[in-house]
Amino acid sequence: MKTSLSLLIQYARYHRDPRNIATHLLGIPMIVLAVAVLLARARIDLGGWSLNASWLAWAVATAWYLRLGLGAVEWGVSVAVGLLVALAQPLATGDWIQWLGWGLGLFVLGWLIQFLGHFYEGRKPAFVDDLVGLLVGPMFVVAELLFALGRCQALKASIDEAAGPVRSRSGAAP
Repeated sequence: MKTSLSLLIQYARYHRDPRNIATHLLGIPMIVLAVAVLLARARIDLGGWSLNASWLAWAVATAWYLRLGLGAVEWGVSVAVGLLVALAQPLATGDWIQWLGWGLGLFVLGWLIQFLGHFYEGRKPAFVDDLVGLLVGPMFVVAELLFALGRCQALKASIDEAAGPVRSRSGAAP
């Protein structure tokens, strides 16, 4: 079983340019919100309980995050994704054009922002090599926000030591 540290190092190796990191701080939450909007209309009945698929997906993702550890990043990403799922609920209640507009619009825009970052990075997105990167992306965003707040500096040092320092790539693009 991989640890949060090993997953974040693997992901960070694809994200060392500050412009790429900045695009991920915007793009990943947009994509998570979009998926939550799109899933919010699907209902799942579980033994007399009815819940929408976005909350079920959050529960499964949270179980995965928390099995990695009980640190600030794991708790932080669980709360952050939960807030995005809660924000998605009212966006999914309009007519189907509004629902698809929010869901698909945020999804496409989020990915365009992501790909812009990888243009600057000169590397393909991490999920191309490992689909787990789709779950690690939100962890990476939370970790970067915690680092910016001066938190989890030992984790940051371990990631920087293994993945290399954050630095702008010479030249604007590959």
